[in-house]
Amino acid sequence: MRNAVVLLMLATALQFASTEVAIAQTAGAGAKAPAVAEKPGLDVLEGAWVRPDGGYVILIKKVGPDGQLEAMYFNPNPLPFAKARASRDGAAVRLSFELQAGGYNGSTYELTYEPASDRLRGVYYQAVAKQTFEVYFVRK
Repeated sequence: MRNAVVLLMLATALQFASTEVAIAQTAGAGAKAPAVAEKPGLDVLEGAWVRPDGGYVILIKKVGPDGQLEAMYFNPNPLPFAKARASRDGAAVRLSFELQAGGYNGSTYELTYEPASDRLRGVYYQAVAKQTFEVYFVRK
């Protein structure tokens, strides 16, 4: 009799365990994968960005739906950009600026927005001196 009780308890435990596994598998089958962080919108670029190595500032006032940027450059006096655009390259947000005033004729910034650090990082080409520099900007 004792063996029969032990066998009955063991059978009940096994049945319960298999039911729990089936429930867990069914719940897992319909579960969604964790959401991947969405790509930041281009409006995240709006604001003042300062280059710590010289205090140069890019002020992005507005981002148009086509990526056109309403932006100014300060060194320390304001200079208009001849061209200022933002675009997507896959998940990356790229910015391109060109200066044609104040002794910067043809100088450019080619930057990428880094969401994790909230920075703009890339290269500055100083056309007059024909030199390229690695630079970054932080939000002011």
